[in-house]
Amino acid sequence: MSKYDELVKNQSGELIEKLVAHVISQDPVEVLFNFFEKDQWAIISMHNYDEDLEVSLRLHFDNFYDLYVGYYDDEDEFFEILHPLTAEEKNILPEGLKKIMGKVLTDERGMRLSGKFLSR
Repeated sequence: MSKYDELVKNQSGELIEKLVAHVISQDPVEVLFNFFEKDQWAIISMHNYDEDLEVSLRLHFDNFYDLYVGYYDDEDEFFEILHPLTAEEKNILPEGLKKIMGKVLTDERGMRLSGKFLSR
């Protein structure tokens, strides 16, 4: 088990809080729209290029959120971890962030805005 598997399994709430804090501190913040086949989602992300790490929060239809962690190991093999958010983890998210991600998903178009609008 990698350190990231362990982090997502045991400290997902802290990882979500760190991601949200990072995103709402940005000006502007990009809330992107993406899709693959029939799945669509709104996404916020933070990257740590020194560790080849991406941590993202995605909102899919039916109020389904997941935490995404993508990283490269020491042999440059790429791994992805998906963690569906629990009701308790969804409560960590500011209402402003939920509303904007919902709008991006519904409109199928990304947005750029100040992080202060997401923190409300």
